[in-house]
Amino acid sequence: MTSRSASPSQSTETGAASRTRAVVFHPFTDAGLAAARSPEARLDEACGLAAAIDLEVADAEAFLVARPRPSTWIGAGKLAQIKDRLEALKKADGARPEVAIVDSPLSPAQHRNLEKAWDLKVLDRTALILEIFGARAQTAEGRLQVDLAHLTYQRSRLVRSWTHLERQRGGAGFLGGPGERQIESDRRALADKIDRLKAKIEQVRRTRTLQRAKRKRAPHPVVALVGYTNAGKSTLFNRLTRASVKAQDLLFATLDPTMRAVDLSSGQRIVMSDTVGFISDLPTQLVAAFRATLEEVLEADVIVHVRDAAHPETEAQRADVLAVLAELGVTAGDDRPVIEILNKIDRLSAEDRDDAAFVARRSLDRAKGDVEDPYRVAASAATGEGIDALESVIDALVTADREAFDIDIPASDGAARAWLYAHGDVVAEGPDGRLTVRLSPKTRGQFEKTHPSARVALSEDGARAVREAASGPERGAL
Repeated sequence: MTSRSASPSQSTETGAASRTRAVVFHPFTDAGLAAARSPEARLDEACGLAAAIDLEVADAEAFLVARPRPSTWIGAGKLAQIKDRLEALKKADGARPEVAIVDSPLSPAQHRNLEKAWDLKVLDRTALILEIFGARAQTAEGRLQVDLAHLTYQRSRLVRSWTHLERQRGGAGFLGGPGERQIESDRRALADKIDRLKAKIEQVRRTRTLQRAKRKRAPHPVVALVGYTNAGKSTLFNRLTRASVKAQDLLFATLDPTMRAVDLSSGQRIVMSDTVGFISDLPTQLVAAFRATLEEVLEADVIVHVRDAAHPETEAQRADVLAVLAELGVTAGDDRPVIEILNKIDRLSAEDRDDAAFVARRSLDRAKGDVEDPYRVAASAATGEGIDALESVIDALVTADREAFDIDIPASDGAARAWLYAHGDVVAEGPDGRLTVRLSPKTRGQFEKTHPSARVALSEDGARAVREAASGPERGAL
C-alpha cells in the first residue's frame, strides 16, 4: 500500500480552538498513480479546499484502495483503522474531529455508510466545493447559482429515512396500493424548488445577453480572465484595472464575476472580466449552474488564461482548465485569440524564470494563438513584472482588424473629433484638421452612422505609419 500522512495544519489565528476540526483523506486506485497529479498533490489541494472554509485540518492522509467497495468505497480494514485514528485524536487533543473529508466522489449509500461507521459528518469532494461556493457567493446571482447546484446535488442524495411518514394504503378499502412516501414528497418539493431557481437563472441569462448586446454596440473589446483557482486572476485583474477585487492566497477567493473598463497605454479601452476559478473534477452541477456566468468567456474577444507557473502541478492545472473550456465550447477550432500568462515568475528560480521568458518570446513568433497553442507572456501580477508586455499583446490583438483612414471633419464638428479620440487610435493630425485614425470595421460603421458629415477614406500613408509603429518586439511578433 502506498500512503502518506500529512502533518496537521497550524492555525494562523489565536482563536483556533473555536474552528471546526476535520480530517482529510484522499483514497486513490492504481489508476490514480498514473494520473497527471500525484496523490500527495491531490491531498494538498484537498487540505487547501478545507482551509478555504476555515476548517482546521487535524490529520490528513492519501492511501491506496486496491478494490473499491460499493458500500463504503474504502476497505473494512482501512475503515476500522481510520476510526481508531479518530479516537486517538480525541485522546490527544481532547476533542474528536467533527468532519471527515473524502477527496473522491461518493455515492449516496457510501456517504451514509461512512457517516455511520465513523460517527461524524462526511463531505466528498463535490460537497466540499459546494460548501465553499455557498460560503463565498456574495451577489444575488451567485447565490442563485450556488443554490441550484446544492439542490441538484441534494436530490441525488435523498434516501428513505421517514418510513413512519409513509401512508400504508391509498384509495378506498383494503385493495388500495401504498400512498405517497415521504421520499417522493421530498423529491417533488426539491424538483419544484429547482424549477423556480432555473427560471430565475434563465432571467439572469437573458439579462446578461442584453448586457452583452449593449456592449457589442459600444466599440470596447472584452477580455476574459480564466484559469485554475488561486492562479492569480484577481491579482492580475486588480493590477490591470486598479480595482480592489478580493485577492487572497486561497482557493476560490473569487466567485462572483467582476467587469471593469481598462485604458491600455495606447489609449485603447477594453472591458476586463474576472471569472470564477476552475479546478480538477469540478462538479458538473457547478458547471451547469455557473454557465450563465461563464458565457462571458464565450462572448469575449480575447481570452487570457492565467497560469501559476510556480506551482508544481502547473501542467496538470492547465489541462484541467482546457477541459472546462472545451466543455464550454472553447476549443482549438475557436477563432478568438488566447493569451497564456505564465504568472508568479517572481517565485521561480533564476533558471526557471529565464526558461519562462524564452518560451514566451518564442510563442509570440511561432504560436497559432488558439487555446491549444496560445501566445505566452511571462509575468508577475504581484510585482508588475511583464504587465507592460501583456498590455502590448492585448492591444495588438484587439486592434488587429483595424485599418487606417484619413478623415476630414468640419471645423464646427468637435463632437466627431472627440468621438474618434475616444473610440479610435489616432495616428496623426494634419494642419488642415484631417485625422489619420485606425478603426475596426464595426467602429467605422458606427462613426459614419453617427457623424455622416465627415468624409472617410482609406489612408495608405496612415497604414504605413501603423506598420512602422507596430514593428516593436511584442506587436511585430503578432
